[in-house]
Amino acid sequence: MVGDANHSHEEKGAVDGEEWIWQDQHEIDHLCKLYRARHPPPWCHDQDTFMENYFTSQRDNIFRNVEVLIYVFDVESRELEKDMHYYQSCLEAILQNSPDAKIFCLVHKMDLVQEDQRDLIFKEREEDLRRLSRPLECACFRTSIWDETLYKAWSSIVYQLIPNVQQLEMNLRNFAQIIEADEVLLFERATFLVISHYQCKEQRDVHRFEKISNIIKQFKLSCSKLAASFQSMEVRNSNFAAFIDIFTSNTYVMVVMSDPSIPSAATLINIRNARKHFEKLERVDGPKHSLLMR
Repeated sequence: MVGDANHSHEEKGAVDGEEWIWQDQHEIDHLCKLYRARHPPPWCHDQDTFMENYFTSQRDNIFRNVEVLIYVFDVESRELEKDMHYYQSCLEAILQNSPDAKIFCLVHKMDLVQEDQRDLIFKEREEDLRRLSRPLECACFRTSIWDETLYKAWSSIVYQLIPNVQQLEMNLRNFAQIIEADEVLLFERATFLVISHYQCKEQRDVHRFEKISNIIKQFKLSCSKLAASFQSMEVRNSNFAAFIDIFTSNTYVMVVMSDPSIPSAATLINIRNARKHFEKLERVDGPKHSLLMR
């Protein structure tokens, strides 16, 4: 049983005929720890056995037709040798069942490493992972939940999974130039990760993608609480206008304009007219022609 830490230490409560006296928060924490120790979750009884079973009896089913493997390492793990063993077991299974899969490794919790040691430790870990991954290739990212690195890593992974990304970028550039936009961004629809962007003017804030993504995700969450769905948004002040709108079945687009002479209606029409073209580009076997300047 867990008591309320806001109750005074004299307060009592009767439960099932027993009397409980809460002394302070430390006593409550201690009771919680005792409960977890006596009732551990099922996977904690023998994690090694679980993992070995994962790589033996279920190996072929799990690793067949894999497109991407993302492996997360705790940079402060005290069982690095075991971590590497499990990673190599994954690679062996990938090599046998899905040799064309893309491999990504996240070296996580880098914020716990002293700042002057982060570059060195990450470089050493990256070299080890690339060596262990041969003949497969892996891309490594340093990450933390406390800065923009995790967002950048996931955006980079999504970017590398897009089959025709160069054609997409070329058409996004042409679209931005045609409508005279300062910047155009494409976000993945579910996660709001940036998958492509083109800027015609230099932007000062290098973390703007993550900030915009977080703002929109919070706004979408607020909409869902009201049983409403987010479709589009226009933000305007004396310096710029930003338009965020559904673009294709998998993306949102953000268009940033600083020319006050261009009305909102014109920009929205341009976004609408470009939708069909970019929908076709999402198909691997889509048309090879591009959106050309006129």
